[in-house]
Amino acid sequence: MTAEAGIAATVRGRGLRSAIVPVGSTLLGMVFLLNVGIGAVPIAPDEVLAIIGDRLGLETGTRFTEAQASVLWSIRLPRTLLALVIGAGLAVAGAGLQGIFRNPLAEPAIIGVSSGAGLGAALGIVVGAGAVGPLGIAGGAFVGGTVAAAATFLASRYQGRTDVVTLILAGVAVAAIAGAGTGLLTFLADDDQLRTIVFWLLGSVAGASWSSVFVTLGLVSIGVAVILAQGRNLDLMLLGEAEARHLGVQPELTRAAVIAAAALATAATVAAAGVIGFVGLVAPHVVRLMSGPRHRTLLPAAALTGMILMGGADLLSRVVVAPIELPIGVVTAVVGGPFFLFLIRSTRAGRVLS
Repeated sequence: MTAEAGIAATVRGRGLRSAIVPVGSTLLGMVFLLNVGIGAVPIAPDEVLAIIGDRLGLETGTRFTEAQASVLWSIRLPRTLLALVIGAGLAVAGAGLQGIFRNPLAEPAIIGVSSGAGLGAALGIVVGAGAVGPLGIAGGAFVGGTVAAAATFLASRYQGRTDVVTLILAGVAVAAIAGAGTGLLTFLADDDQLRTIVFWLLGSVAGASWSSVFVTLGLVSIGVAVILAQGRNLDLMLLGEAEARHLGVQPELTRAAVIAAAALATAATVAAAGVIGFVGLVAPHVVRLMSGPRHRTLLPAAALTGMILMGGADLLSRVVVAPIELPIGVVTAVVGGPFFLFLIRSTRAGRVLS
């Protein structure tokens, strides 16, 4: 590469990095307004702002009906906010795991959290935890996800150290065990329980409430904050563990912190909306291909991209075959599957940054 070409590439990279936040924020605003506005009761953007302003004690002069206000506050607003929180949590968790594994194909499912949470939810449904409401099933999912992540981490430890390859293999094994358990529970479930299990495993934010939004936001915020705090260490670990250690990083502590935080965020999202795949894989790469692997830029931009992807997926799940609603996990898989195939081919060709 010539000096002129190198300078041009650097300028283009800086331009893309500087455009991520304004462009992403604009897209997020559009996705938000479309999500809260489209449905059986249409609500125009100015009416959305008027309803929100009215709740805040502000008068905008725009008229709206009580039906619109009720639909917005009771259904669409918590549903949309939950989707955005889940998107941010999964995206940052995926970006953090890709950093510590130095593997562009890593995502939250690689440490068994999603499968463990699915098993916990299925167990709660079959044994009757759902009798106390969705909170019982969500609690089972959260416990299942955290136990699976802990089992993966502990199984990969040897003489006080964690080998990355062993960690990935342990995650595959834990996911297989959890998947077998979920299959057994599906076989034992009655018809009503079976429908609930399938609905949960495919993912949906249709049951969102303000309480689920606040609980999920709190847990996801903790996980995201921990991963963001490890941004510099993740950058240095891309150089290799030996080099990172010479620069003052403790790889074991960094790896444990990121895995724990990713497990917390992922388990919280599964507990709130079921298993939703590919967001943690796709969102970080959309950003990485535009701005490079520097985590100070990558992590917040991935959160923004994850929110856009989840908001868009939720909108598609509601309008593609309306009035029937598709499971949101199906929509993310339809988008994420082809991207995953592209990613595999690009990685083999050496075109994707790790």
